[in-house]
Amino acid sequence: MRGREGDIYSMYKRAFSKDHPQPHEREEHPHSYEREEHPYPHDKEEAGLLQNGFYKEELGNPSWKRPLPHILVATLSSFLFGYHLGVVNETLETISLDLGFGGSTMAEGLVVSTCLAGAFVGSIFSGWIADGVGRRRAFQLSALPMIIGASMSATTSTIGSMLLGRFFVGTGMGLGPPVAALYVAEVSPAFVRGTYGSFTQIATCLGIMGSLFIGIPSKNVVGWWRICFWASTVPAALLAILMEFCVESPHWLVKRGRTGAAEEELEKLVGGSHVKSAMAEFSKTEKVDEGDNVKMSDLLHGLHFRVVFIGSALFALQQLSGINAVFYFSSTVFKSAGVPSDIANICIGIVNLTGSIIAMTLMDRLGRKVLLLWSFFGMACSMFSQVLAAVSFIPDSAKVYLSVGGILMCVLTFSFGAGPVPSLLLSEIFPGRIRAKAMAICMAVHWVINFFVGLLFLRMLEQLGPQVVYTTFASFCLIAVVFVRKNVVETKGKTLQEIEFALVLSH
Repeated sequence: MRGREGDIYSMYKRAFSKDHPQPHEREEHPHSYEREEHPYPHDKEEAGLLQNGFYKEELGNPSWKRPLPHILVATLSSFLFGYHLGVVNETLETISLDLGFGGSTMAEGLVVSTCLAGAFVGSIFSGWIADGVGRRRAFQLSALPMIIGASMSATTSTIGSMLLGRFFVGTGMGLGPPVAALYVAEVSPAFVRGTYGSFTQIATCLGIMGSLFIGIPSKNVVGWWRICFWASTVPAALLAILMEFCVESPHWLVKRGRTGAAEEELEKLVGGSHVKSAMAEFSKTEKVDEGDNVKMSDLLHGLHFRVVFIGSALFALQQLSGINAVFYFSSTVFKSAGVPSDIANICIGIVNLTGSIIAMTLMDRLGRKVLLLWSFFGMACSMFSQVLAAVSFIPDSAKVYLSVGGILMCVLTFSFGAGPVPSLLLSEIFPGRIRAKAMAICMAVHWVINFFVGLLFLRMLEQLGPQVVYTTFASFCLIAVVFVRKNVVETKGKTLQEIEFALVLSH
């Protein structure tokens, strides 16, 4: 079995090596591909490059404008994800006073962590829900608990109802982002898939910033924190309503045998001239997957274990890099430098958004792997900056610049690589028949590591000191650089079908 896994993964890596001929070279080098090894279209009727299931025919690439409205609606789930992560940042103090648990760090911690527990539950079931009812209905199902949970939190008078509301919100948070990554990858043309994939990270940043801005009056206006929760129901309701008018993923429809509906959705996404060729390619993938049911054993120790392991490791290293410790506790560092918490949070939000925009412009130019490498390396440097700030012989004035500068550099470098790339990359490398379920497993790993980093960071800082803690984070960042260099392949400009052929057709 291990030998079989190695063969599949070796084929996966060879398919995208620099020495491997690219599809656009086929006419110039007619003998560089053997038909039996690479079952791509060869006749004139099927000529052209498949763009994520959408052929690049003589008319050129499919329009990038057609999928854009559908993608923008889908990113509302990422906006809500960011909003609910940040909504208790400015409001937690007034919430604790109004609900009678002021001064209890345990209760305050539960208000934050209950949401993360809900997100873990939502992410676990996200793959099965997305495959069972489709991507559009999964989005609508993610909006429902966020509306219910936010309404409960906004009207509660007890901490018990607040925690239950936060748990409901968390389940929607856990369900939405994995489905968004799937949906964006499956409806985007390959030549802009990286750019569109960055939209989810940008939407998350805007959600965090939106929650921080709307929470500013909470310390001066009685009951304002309730408005902050009510406000989140508006984008959630928009997501549920607008998704009714969006296309369903053609990949999911073909997988379910609904080829007529898939053709209709493809026509909305790419225009009628591209539909026939795209469906011809989909039919080949469908034949490969026919009658093949995915079991949990296939993902954890079966034929697809290697790529699932890579995805899980990427998310684990993303969290072990210490980024959430920076997000959760950066206000303490800024406060020691004399910067008010609201200004500090806004600065971090702006830097995070800036890095995400940089990622959007570079994703389809430099590629996913390059951004990941430089991102993790930059985060390692920023963590070493924090280590230097803790050294006794460094002047106090220099410590302030090293600490604050290190935090801002960490957020910036994270946001142009380690933040947006993993979810996009995994939605690309997983074959269609396991994509949703494999993403669910990887996101569950993400939430588990996230929870423990948030839970243990302050305790470790107190017991071990900043030098040891930040050196540990820097070491994980360097481990991530080595891991990405050895295990991650470049998917820039590759179609989902090309990737799937390399991974699945060898079975």
